Amino acid sequence: MEKENSKFYVVATPIGNLKDFSFRAVEVLSSVDSILCEDTRETQKLLNAYDIKKPTYSYHAQSSQKREDFIIQKIQEGETFALVSDAGTPTISDPGVKIISRIRKEFPEIQIIPIPGATAFVSALSVTGFKGGQFTFYGFLPHKKGRKKIFEEIANSEKISVFYESPHRLLKTLTELTESLDDKKEVCVAREITKIFEETRIMKPQEMLDFFKENPEKIKGEFVIIINS
Repeated sequence: MEKENSKFYVVATPIGNLKDFSFRAVEVLSSVDSILCEDTRETQKLLNAYDIKKPTYSYHAQSSQKREDFIIQKIQEGETFALVSDAGTPTISDPGVKIISRIRKEFPEIQIIPIPGATAFVSALSVTGFKGGQFTFYGFLPHKKGRKKIFEEIANSEKISVFYESPHRLLKTLTELTESLDDKKEVCVAREITKIFEETRIMKPQEMLDFFKENPEKIKGEFVIIINS
């Protein structure tokens, strides 16, 4: 195997609308030997939409050492891989960091190539109109330990703050933001970006909490929360 010619691709996938997939991404997935997926069933929908016929292997946060060793063995045998997540850019609040770190350590001569595309928090941030240019991205907030400290950090920050939230913790998070933030702060909640029920709202903390309490049917899907500086 000539490892100096080997490549490992990190491919961003659509976050909802399958049309948000680049020509280059289709080209890469069509050219590699195998595709590593967070969930092979989800990825197969995308591959079917673009008539891409390649073997897929699951690789996610709970993957075993045995699965990782299998991937490394295939790389040693000369196979090229593309890593994808269910939606968005792999390793950005998604699994994949471990295998990339291992490849960099064991095979530094292999090129690891990003194929850019959709990332939910960047898409949401682009439509807020919030100024400043600097922001802190927290990914998914911890459920317990360190959570209070992060809210204090956000409340005192001179930068825009961005994080992801799930539907079943949305009201709890908005309550904590209301308790932590100055009541003049602006909060953006973007949900279901690029999907049918996409919407972005910007309100004061208490107004946002009240809105979702009064409209529980909207507490569905995937959320990006952005706090203006």
